[in-house]
Amino acid sequence: MSSVVTITLPDGRSWIPRFVRNIDQEKCIGCGRCFRVCGREVLQLVGIDEDGEVIPLELGEDDDDEYEKKVMTVANEKNCVGCEACSKICPKKCYTHEAMTA
Repeated sequence: MSSVVTITLPDGRSWIPRFVRNIDQEKCIGCGRCFRVCGREVLQLVGIDEDGEVIPLELGEDDDDEYEKKVMTVANEKNCVGCEACSKICPKKCYTHEAMTA
């Protein structure tokens, strides 16, 4: 039987890190708040063109002619430390996180 990995903090409290698994691109508005709060380079802003193709973007880039909408993607899942800062700041509640099991 597997159990959820729990971290004991210096003050003795327990914490369960929950790692990013998915971003609902139907809900995502591409605002970039999550990108700015993540210091681990987990996320990447992309454009989606009319054919559904993904176009990598730089935050602050304004070439709206190439894409229909901007969304955030999980680019480096292994960099996630499970803090959930991305989902806490997300105004559209796009994130799915999951605890790690041992």
